[in-house]
This record gives sequence, C-alpha cells and structure tokens, in this order.
Amino acid sequence: MTVSLVLPRIIEIGVGASDRIAAVLDRLGARRPLIVTDAALAGSGTLDRPLRELSSAGIAPRIFADTSPDPTTAEVSALVERLARGDVDSLVAIGGGSPMDTAKAAAVQLGHGGRPLRELKVPFSADAGGLPLVCVPTTAGTGSEVTRFCVITDVDTNEKMLIAGAACVASAALVDAGLTRSMPRRVTADSGLDALTHAVEAFISHRHNEHADLFAVSGVRRALTYLRRAWTDPDDLEARTEMMLGATHAGMAFTASSVALVHGMSRPVGAFFHIPHGMGNAMLLSTLLRWTLPHASGRLAELARAAGVAGPGAADATAGHALSEAITDLVRALEIPTLSEFGVDRADWFSRIPAMAEQAVASGSPANNPGDPTRQDIERLYEQVWA
Repeated sequence: MTVSLVLPRIIEIGVGASDRIAAVLDRLGARRPLIVTDAALAGSGTLDRPLRELSSAGIAPRIFADTSPDPTTAEVSALVERLARGDVDSLVAIGGGSPMDTAKAAAVQLGHGGRPLRELKVPFSADAGGLPLVCVPTTAGTGSEVTRFCVITDVDTNEKMLIAGAACVASAALVDAGLTRSMPRRVTADSGLDALTHAVEAFISHRHNEHADLFAVSGVRRALTYLRRAWTDPDDLEARTEMMLGATHAGMAFTASSVALVHGMSRPVGAFFHIPHGMGNAMLLSTLLRWTLPHASGRLAELARAAGVAGPGAADATAGHALSEAITDLVRALEIPTLSEFGVDRADWFSRIPAMAEQAVASGSPANNPGDPTRQDIERLYEQVWA
C-alpha cells in the first residue's frame, strides 16, 4: 500500500515561531496578506506581536475577523467576497480551527471557480488551490495547520460538511506554543481532547499506516501526559509546548490516515446543538471507545503500550482496557459536561438521532472505524451517549 503525505511546504515549530511570519510570507512571494481571525482574538492582544513583525517588514495587512466557532458557508462567502476586491495576495489564518477552516474553504472555493461548497464536500477531492495560505494556530487541538481537511456548516441544511483535498493544505504553518498561553481553560480542555481523538482515531482507522502511527503515538502520549497540566496551569510553558507539538503531530497522523467514528458522529452533534467541536468529541469518546474496543483490541493495545499506558507484557485485552480507562479518566478530570448539563433537551436529542446518523454515515468517517458500524449501530450509540 502506498501512503500519500500532503503537508505544508514550510513548517516552523517552537516558541517564537510566529515571529517568522514576515520571512515566511517573503519566501512565498507574498506582500499583501489578509489576516483571517475572529473578533475575540482581534481584540485580545494576541495579534499584536504578529502585526508588529509584519509592520517591521513594511507589510500592512488587512484583517477579516468575521468568523465564528462553527464556521458557516455564509462566513466563507463573505470572505470570498472580500477577496474579490483583489487587493490581497495571500491569506494568514490566526486562531483555532475556525479561522483556519474558514480561510481554507475560501481558498478552495476560489480555486474551484466559486462553486457552492456543498458541491465540493467529500467524496469530492478539492485539489485546485487558490491564494497562498499561512496558518498560525492559537489552540493546541485541531491540527488544521497541517491537514488536508476543513469542516464548514451549510446554513441551508445544518450539515457540517467535510471538505478534503490538496487545496485544503496550507502553504506554511507557524506552530508557536507561546500563542496558547491566553487560552481559557475550557478551550484548553476541548481542543486538547480533540487532538487526542485525532491521534487515537488515526491509529485505529482502517487507513492506518506506519507513517501515521509515528505521529499518532506522539499525539496520544503527549495528550495523556501534558493536557491535564496545561489545563491546571495555563502558564506551564513546557506543558503548552508539548501539547502544541502533540496536536500538530495528531494532525499529521490523521491527514495521513483518517478520523473515524467519533468525528463522524460528533459533526452532526455540533451542527444541530452548537456544541464546540472538541467538546462534542469528548462527550462521545468514552462510549464509542467501549464499542470499538472488542473490534480493535490489538491496535488499541499496541497504542497503549507505545504511549506508556500499559507495560510491554500486558495482554491485549488488559492494555486496550487500560487505554480506554485512561482516556475516560482524563475526560472526567477536565470536567467535560454531559449533553443534559450542556443544555441539550432529551426529546430534541432523540428526535434528531435519525438525521444525525444519516449525516454521520454520509461523511464517510464511520466507515474507517473497526467494527464497520452500520447506521443502526450509530443510532443506538447516540442513544447510549445520552444514557
């Protein structure tokens, strides 16, 4: 089997990496960037340092801050309209997954002649790129800075659409853990568990391979070791640095492999109930791991041993169970709410299950999961998550 690795041509990793923004734009031949971010970051001071670096290089960027936690087709359309003015030659996405995915989707739409995004979702392969894109993550979670994916909610159908292809790959990624110090604890937990889910699913996916495995093990080991520390003490720079590296490695893992059942089921949850993506993954993770364990005991055991959760001589069943319990304990420690605690109405949840299951199957992600869950399996799992 051959493995296709499509990554940014430039990746700068380390505290202070964002200081390289002007130099990286120069390497890309860009002088008129549009910064894509969100209103909270734009007003928080997080952009001050990158803006100073650009100013020192004689670059005066424009700013687009109209992105939301769950980016929509309407927001992408607004960004495409902004780009149509023709006064910028590149995109710089600074923020979590939302600004990065919004910028990616706009580049994809431009590269495909303005076609509606619903025509470009999976299984379509979005390979025609647009403007050069530099991604600067401020959360340690999505890994979007290094992946060939983005997720956008269709405002007409309320579907979270997965868009994939070479056009979704950034030209450059600046991975600077120093930018994550201002993350609220809730965002630290949710984004960190998103990274953990990426890594676990990449390892157990039917599409797993030895290249993805290397990055997946790093992502799991770092999340289990450092996420609780980063959540407890936002100024723990060692924990922040390790989580940032782990999140990027997890992104590299699933872009070379895939995500699976958890992501397939969590996207509709986010679309219908407006639950943040990482939190939605965490709400489902323990239940879906328990379902997957009998179908992937060998792979989960291998991951447990590699990540240091189980000893080298532990039996597969013991090691796999130890990993599942370690992840469940972490989710509990990070105070992930239940669906009801988040405010989801029970009757509303159960009435949405058929539509959520349909969207989950259509995304293709559950088909990558051990056990090959059917639509009926997925409906039952949604019921179990509430219980």
